[in-house]
Amino acid sequence: MIVDKNINPERDLYYLGGKLIEVLSQKRKNEIDYLELYRLFNKKENVSINLYSLTLDWLFVSGVVTKGETGKIKKCF
Repeated sequence: MIVDKNINPERDLYYLGGKLIEVLSQKRKNEIDYLELYRLFNKKENVSINLYSLTLDWLFVSGVVTKGETGKIKKCF
């Protein structure tokens, strides 16, 4: 769920999307491997690969990331 009135707002996609953007912002390279990004993100926020994938999908739909030419995740900012 994108926004929910639950007791764990740190599991909402808005919150996790912001945290994932922070991780991407710290990388100098414009592209990053899917599993490498998950490893870095999981150090900051302890999330499952499924929740990570949903968050990444949210950022893709929002236009924050796209698929790079080599199949890696490419920042659009």
